[in-house]
Amino acid sequence: MSLALSDYDYELPPELIAQRPLPRRDESRMMVLDRTEQRIEHRSFTELPAFLRAGDVLVLNNTRVRSARRFSEDGAIEFLFVERLGACRWRSLVKPGRKMRVGAVARVAGTTVRVERICDDGTRELVADSDVALDDGGFLPLPPYMRRAADADDEERYQTVYADVAGAVAAPTAGLHFSVQMLDALPHTFVTLHVGEGTFAPVKSDNISEHRMHSERFSISGPAADHINAARRVIAVGTTSVRVLESAAREDGRLVAQEGSTDIFIYPPQRIRHVDALLTNFHLPRSTLLMLVSAFAGREFVLAAYAEATRERYRFYSYGDCMLIL
Repeated sequence: MSLALSDYDYELPPELIAQRPLPRRDESRMMVLDRTEQRIEHRSFTELPAFLRAGDVLVLNNTRVRSARRFSEDGAIEFLFVERLGACRWRSLVKPGRKMRVGAVARVAGTTVRVERICDDGTRELVADSDVALDDGGFLPLPPYMRRAADADDEERYQTVYADVAGAVAAPTAGLHFSVQMLDALPHTFVTLHVGEGTFAPVKSDNISEHRMHSERFSISGPAADHINAARRVIAVGTTSVRVLESAAREDGRLVAQEGSTDIFIYPPQRIRHVDALLTNFHLPRSTLLMLVSAFAGREFVLAAYAEATRERYRFYSYGDCMLIL
């Protein structure tokens, strides 16, 4: 067990950061980690069905990434509209912040926005003269490590094939590997967690237990809860699905239909109680996502797997390869 931030670090050659998706969604490599035997195998994602058993269910996050990145009409201010607070009210990241103090105004998306409050995390509460239609003229907010603006290819490939409920500013990337054909052939159900900007927020505390997560909205339908409750094994697709299941399950482990928000932060030595297997991508060093995976599979085992993935030239991060942890 370690609460030291430095113990969740690793070296990654920059060229292993996937900047573009592969031509086909399902042709990624898949590293398989067996927690019981501490064994690592190198497979392809198309082999995923071979690891499923009767009674399993895949739990996927069907959030859809909003085109939430906008620029002021004069090009001086960049906005990332991260959360709707009400009619014509938004919480937004802005760059550069020095130009958007309380009372400052800008024209964006055909309306005037005014900074009403600066939040503790540096985001701004904005009031607009009329609503901001994010799906009309905005840009997908790609992760910072891609260092480029989204293009037409990203409009399709940075969404899962089952993305349905708009509200995220980042994709649940473990789901990007699924084609429609593969998903239709596998037992699955959906939950929703709207991934917020906190997924990229660095952990700054040397003691990771002092880190505080941003809150994110989630929902579980009645049929989804029933499907998960009846499963022999629950296989979470992505860390966001894990966070929903761990936040929403009752003490007896069962789920009920609900809507809510969660700021759960899962890190060792905490145990993940309601997930039996996890499909996930490779995550950034010192990130809360790497800490969650370490809670599930053990920090030493996970970092050993990351070191092997680096040696074997796996592709990392959002458009990269994946690992299945059993």
